[in-house]
Amino acid sequence: MKTTPVLTNTIALPDGSFMPKLGQGTWQMGEDDAKFHREVCGLQFGARIGMNLIDTAEMYADGKAENIVGNAIRDLRRDQLYLVSKVYPQNACRAHIYSSLQRSLKLMETDYLDLYLLHWREDADLAEVAYCMEDLRRQGKIRRWGVSNFDISDMEDLWKVPDGSNCCVNQVLYNLGTRGIEYDLLPWQRERGIPIMAYSPVGQAGALTTQDGVSKAMLMDDKNVLEVSGRLGISVVQLLLAFVLRHDDVAAIPKAVASSHIEENAAASQIILSDADLEQLEASFPAPTRKIPMEKY
Repeated sequence: MKTTPVLTNTIALPDGSFMPKLGQGTWQMGEDDAKFHREVCGLQFGARIGMNLIDTAEMYADGKAENIVGNAIRDLRRDQLYLVSKVYPQNACRAHIYSSLQRSLKLMETDYLDLYLLHWREDADLAEVAYCMEDLRRQGKIRRWGVSNFDISDMEDLWKVPDGSNCCVNQVLYNLGTRGIEYDLLPWQRERGIPIMAYSPVGQAGALTTQDGVSKAMLMDDKNVLEVSGRLGISVVQLLLAFVLRHDDVAAIPKAVASSHIEENAAASQIILSDADLEQLEASFPAPTRKIPMEKY
């Protein structure tokens, strides 16, 4: 099968390192044992055509997604991969984070993570989180750390604690139909050189809903979306990914299992949207003009 390699696009992180701009998500992997082999093969295929950032979490299928990652990368070169996992907020403390990370490393069959994220804030002590993350970094168990599902007020609180500004990434929900971060969070992070990692960048093909109950299915069959994708000769999924990837400081981690879907995602990194394309998409999904509470999934 002819494959389409992705561009070697990367994003600069505050610590001077670089992160791949397009990767693979694993949310909902590991939930059906009958799909284990297909999910492993999907991640392998993606990594081999250049989508070598793989994102997972200890929460996903209670570690089964991390196990799938471990099986997928077993025969791949570790130094060519960028592995990301996330810790529960209740485990992001001195009493639990070390054993939590060790379990994740064992399941993923690696001795370090390129990026370790606090999955969401909840009641986590941010000073404790920063202390633990820095300690894990000094030990070599993680290369860098960040957060997930942090709104601007959460980021401001993090910046107030010792070493909190060493946070390298914030992973949040972002797609054409969920643009709230563009109003305040994205500019705030941009001023500080902190990239966004977008999960559900295509709205899970319509599976997600907004807080007011409007289905994201409109993303897939919206008149302007269909017209732009048709004019460019690309799929709707590719258009939605290209919309997210248009930002130099935003990465995306779409989830796919079938090789055809993975190739489709990979090719999206080469698509450049014109001002006219973006203006037409804006007609259906305008940029926010006020603060919108962050949506989380």
